[in-house]
Amino acid sequence: MDAEKLQAQFHRTLSVASAAFQKVPGSSVLTRYIQSSYQNDPVRSAIELILVLFFVRYLLSPSYSTDKQNYVKLTEDEIDELVDDWVPEPLVAEQTALEALENERIPVIVGPTGPKSKLSNGRTVTNLASYNFYNFNANEQIKEKAVQILRTYGVGPCGPPQFYGTQDVHVKAEADIAAYLGTERCIVYAQAFSTISSVIPSFCKRGDIIVADRAVNFSIRKGLEASRSVVKWFDHGDMDNLDAIMSSVAKEQAKAKRLTRRFIVTEGLFETVGDASDLPKLIELKEKHKFRLILDETWSFGVLGRTGRGLTEAQNVDPQQVDMIIGSLAGPLCAGGGFCAGAKDVVEHQRITSTAYTYSAALPAMLAVTASETVNLLQSNPEILNQCRENIKAMRAQLDPRSDWVICTSVPENPVMLLVLKPEVVQARKLGVEDQERILMDCVEEALANGVLITRLKTRPFAYAMKSPGSSSSAQPALKVCITTALSKKDIEKAGTTIRHAITKVMTRKTTSKSA
Repeated sequence: MDAEKLQAQFHRTLSVASAAFQKVPGSSVLTRYIQSSYQNDPVRSAIELILVLFFVRYLLSPSYSTDKQNYVKLTEDEIDELVDDWVPEPLVAEQTALEALENERIPVIVGPTGPKSKLSNGRTVTNLASYNFYNFNANEQIKEKAVQILRTYGVGPCGPPQFYGTQDVHVKAEADIAAYLGTERCIVYAQAFSTISSVIPSFCKRGDIIVADRAVNFSIRKGLEASRSVVKWFDHGDMDNLDAIMSSVAKEQAKAKRLTRRFIVTEGLFETVGDASDLPKLIELKEKHKFRLILDETWSFGVLGRTGRGLTEAQNVDPQQVDMIIGSLAGPLCAGGGFCAGAKDVVEHQRITSTAYTYSAALPAMLAVTASETVNLLQSNPEILNQCRENIKAMRAQLDPRSDWVICTSVPENPVMLLVLKPEVVQARKLGVEDQERILMDCVEEALANGVLITRLKTRPFAYAMKSPGSSSSAQPALKVCITTALSKKDIEKAGTTIRHAITKVMTRKTTSKSA
């Protein structure tokens, strides 16, 4: 009786399942296929059933054995011994003696930054360590506008762009910069350093080819590292070497029948050297070998050209021939943040994929308006750039040809004058990088003691950045002298004389101490 009930229950369950299966779309087709397959070739049906069961079991089985113990079982004493012996690596490397000394000597400015700045020790010094080339931060028109915007919009947007942080002043700033440069669109970032280091990985991915100048700055190197692309380096400013590398890349990809995105990454004015790129030649090579060009104009925007539009204006190149132009709003424009200008598609792509744009709060409205105002001032008053260049000439006349110890590597139009020790001085005294750093630090201190504030190129971060094969792990140590229009020619010449005498005093003191 129990067997009959069980059989009846089985038939009912089978009927219910069959009725439910028949309601599934396509079930009748599958049923006819199985019936015809079984009638025509029952062996094949059996094999198919076995394969289906094997496939189901394979999907449900774990990817590793759960029966075998594939680890070494340790005793409690062994575990305690390993824990006691483990020493975690420090999150930050210990300061070197040079870094500790430098941090002790950092001057602190009280009040606004200007041509004459007051330090926390009460002294007033001539400030040649600021990027305030045109003294825009003392412009009354800009200050009044900034206060008005601060009262209207508040301190900050408190949100990322594209969500709830974009304000009308951001849109206007982007339009003003694009019109100023002559590009189709522009996107504004909240932080200058992270602009280029985020733009590069937005377009360059694993497997892509990047050809970069060996002298590119630290933020570019961080972008190259984040992109995980194949990076090839060409000798600084050597267009023949660049041509050879690009040709080699093109031939290798043609031979392998593999095409990836290919980029040239370089600077307009080089932060670590001070010289300029040959943009017409770069355009020629990029079009010849079918590469895209990413140009970092952080140090040339607002500086080069008749109206400060940068390297494109200075070398008479159509800005739309450059795929991406990156710049800073935090230097001569006395605002904050950075930008990337280019074609519409290039800009809109970054609004979704650029980490520094998507995951950062938008630029404060006051800084966006300041950028718009200073761009308009440069456009309407190009004579201010000529005044700055006259002051650069006056400073160079006091330093470069008249000093026995240093030489200026910056181009004549660059208001950031980089002074490096002459090669013959380095060789004669057998000076290493750290020795040069100490000498230049003493030069900064000596100049400050005589009332002139200058600074040094920061080379330490390069020790932790992506390095080009065969090159030094550090940039060339250098003094940085920043020129401003806020000082008269007489003040500039006096400051230049002070710097030259400070360098001479330190170098002769070093000679005396060594000979003693």
